[in-house]
Amino acid sequence: MGIREVTPLTILLLASVIFGAALPSVANSAAASEGRVTIAVLDFGDSTFGREVADTFAATLRKESEVVVIDRDQARAAARGSEYSGSLNLSLTEARNLGAVLGCDFFVVGEAKTFRRSPSTGAIYFDSFASLFIVSARSGRLVRWERPNFSAPTAAKAEQALLAYISTPLARPLYIDSIRRAQAVERGERAVIAADEQVPLIEAAPDDDKAAAAEGLQLPRPFRRFIPPYPRAASEGEIEAIVDVLVDLDAAGEVTRVEVERWAGFGLDEATVETVRRMHFFPALRNGVAVPIRVLLRYNFRKPPR
Repeated sequence: MGIREVTPLTILLLASVIFGAALPSVANSAAASEGRVTIAVLDFGDSTFGREVADTFAATLRKESEVVVIDRDQARAAARGSEYSGSLNLSLTEARNLGAVLGCDFFVVGEAKTFRRSPSTGAIYFDSFASLFIVSARSGRLVRWERPNFSAPTAAKAEQALLAYISTPLARPLYIDSIRRAQAVERGERAVIAADEQVPLIEAAPDDDKAAAAEGLQLPRPFRRFIPPYPRAASEGEIEAIVDVLVDLDAAGEVTRVEVERWAGFGLDEATVETVRRMHFFPALRNGVAVPIRVLLRYNFRKPPR
């Protein structure tokens, strides 16, 4: 199936060290006061084409009056100082830390490449693609991903088609709409905190069975393990990634909440969440009494064999 679930259920404590900080520019401060969105666009890989795709995407966003794109050299230097390596499989903590270093509201990461294809029948052709991820610097969540792909008889024509798509005016509203929806969700979450609403606290599971036993706790166990499907988008990109989800279970062992803690895009996050919501668990027990608990489930997606 191209996936392996890692057990036992555990909480993963993630820590990051930020090695450098980028001070927001005067333009960023002005953007905040005017209600505009600041966005950092990082290189889409180390190749010349990857940088060209990122430059084109940044230029497309700059055409929106409500957007301020951080200077590309500044963003590149800040990311390099934080030792960001170009990963498209980040935890919320890692993404928030990167966003803090960049000094923006949202940031864009991605990968762009061109491949020569030699089919068993027919003429040789070239594929150009860009994996594009828009991430909230505040929450660390992946708010939009896509992977436009174009084929042509030559590499130059395939790359020109991809660049034309990214720069088209029709693409801009899709990106801005995703950003505005994410902002609305985050405003709602902040309003709940500001109103001091009573959000039920739930205990996080210890790292392993031994640590749990020392606390008189028996960790929950699923009645049946379901395997998330390997989505078509992931298959087309031959994606290998890890998806972590934090799962809240009530005292009956039923799933009450699922949040993606490490995202991967390509439909893998949605497939994981949908699968986990179908699961039922033997409840966690503390000294023999059923209790609600929060656990982490990790799914390791691998390319299925051809």
